Order: sequence, then C-alpha cells, then structure tokens
Amino acid sequence: MVKLSELTPDLYAGDVSVERAYEKCRSISTENYENFTVVSRLLPREKRKYIYALYAFSRYTDDLGDELEEGNLEALDRWESELEEIGKDEFRGNTILVALKDTVESNGLSLEPFKKIITANRLDQENRSYETYDDLLYYCDHSANPVGRIFLQIFGYGGRRRFELSDKTCTGLQLANFWQDVDRDEQIGRVYIPEEDMRRFNYSRKELQKRVYNDNFVELMEFEVNRARELLLDGLELVPTLDGRVKVDVRLFNLGGLKVLDKIESINYDVLHERPTVSRGEKVWLFLRTAARAPLGGLSRAGRP
Repeated sequence: MVKLSELTPDLYAGDVSVERAYEKCRSISTENYENFTVVSRLLPREKRKYIYALYAFSRYTDDLGDELEEGNLEALDRWESELEEIGKDEFRGNTILVALKDTVESNGLSLEPFKKIITANRLDQENRSYETYDDLLYYCDHSANPVGRIFLQIFGYGGRRRFELSDKTCTGLQLANFWQDVDRDEQIGRVYIPEEDMRRFNYSRKELQKRVYNDNFVELMEFEVNRARELLLDGLELVPTLDGRVKVDVRLFNLGGLKVLDKIESINYDVLHERPTVSRGEKVWLFLRTAARAPLGGLSRAGRP
C-alpha cells in the first residue's frame, strides 16, 4: 500500500491545529490557482477558509492522480480511506483533511461529492479517451460538478434547480478547459474529444497526433465549442438565484469560461498550434464588468455577455 506520508511528508507532520491547517490550504490554493486570489477577495471573509480547504483537497487529489510515476490508483484508494476517517472525533492525519473535517462539520456536508472527485482521478488513470459525449459528461459529473455543488452548500444554497444549473456551469467550464488544451492533453496521451464526434466530422486520431489542421477539424471544434457555450449560457440562469458577492463570483466564472470559448473561436479553432488564453487585462475587465452589473440581476440569454 502506498504511504501518502512518505509521498508528502510536509502534510503529515504530526498534530496540527485547525487554524494552521486552513493556512496551509490557503497557501496551496493561492499558489496553484492563478485566479484564486482575485476570486477569493469576492467572498465573505468567514467563508474563505472553507473554499481554501475545498480547492486544496481538489489540488492534492489531482496531484496524486497525475504526477506519480506508478501506484496512482493505489494512492487514490489510500486517500479515499483517509477521507473516510475524518468522521472520527479525534482525527489526526493529513493537514488538508484536518481543515476539510472542520469544513464538512461546519457546513453539514456529505463526503460523497469529495469521493466523486477522487473517482474522477481514477477515471483519468483508466481512460485515455471517451467514446461518446455521454461518457465525457459522466467524467465531468465527477471531476467538476461536485465542486460547484459543494461551493453552493458552503454558502447555504441548495435545491434541485440550483444544482442542475451549477452542473451546467461546471461542465461547461470543464469542457472549455478541454478545448483550450487539446494539444497539451494529447501530448500526455489524453483525448477528451469524443470518438463518436471525431467520426462524425471525419477526423481521425492519427490526424490529431500529427496536428493536422483542416476544415474537418475546424467543424469538429466549432461543434464542441458551441456545446460548451450552450451549457455556460444555460448556467447563467443560476446567477439571479444568488445574493451578494457569491452572485458576482459565479457570474465571473461563467464569463471567464465564455471568454475562453470566444478566444478559441477568434483563432479559427486552431487549438492544435496555439493555446488561447485570457490576458490579465481581460480578466480585470471581466471582473470590473461583473462587479458593476452584480446588483442588476441575472444576465439574459438573448445576447452573448
């Protein structure tokens, strides 16, 4: 059995206070997520530590799944076992889980969404491609959607309709990231474009490996980008059901995803040879525009934001 304490000894340094555990999660979050500092400033101070714990857990899980040369699945199994132990009154262990235990208990959260995040990383180890769009949506339902649902619950929001809209937002963001990183993912042997779609547009895996950019590829990526955009536009209906700074934060995530898709479109979908990114200035503009519009209610699907 892989011993996680040997892989990450800094996170298994004996007893640690809840306060120090949250501080470690804050450090992990702000160091690994380029937008986290801006986003976190929008959130009520008393809630930020819970979001730090959520993101640190997700980051550490990703690292276990992606960066180990061997024993990845074994490490993920061990990580899930440790997660299940946080229900014990005197839990002592991984620093991230010390903070997560307090997050779960303070917000009445279930462990199931966190387990789904671990499952998503198992899927990444077992699958290098996806046959159908439904298969890809199943992956997103484990990798992205649980994060959105946990986020809402931390701020006291629930309900079937909100969760459905959150899922659309999170899946749309995940897909936008996939289409932004087609080249990078293929370099490490992962292809998220559904095989059924590649056949539909007569574009082969061999062509993808050779970075063949042609009309078929353009039509394929236009199709995928439009599906992701539709999800994000649907997800914007979540915004007017929220209040205050949380509304600003959720709107900002949506607009950021839509901006990435616009960037892909602006280079005529040639993500094989260029990675479209949102510049710092564009991020600031999105932030200011979002903050300014926050009191006005929801965005309309009638026009692109």
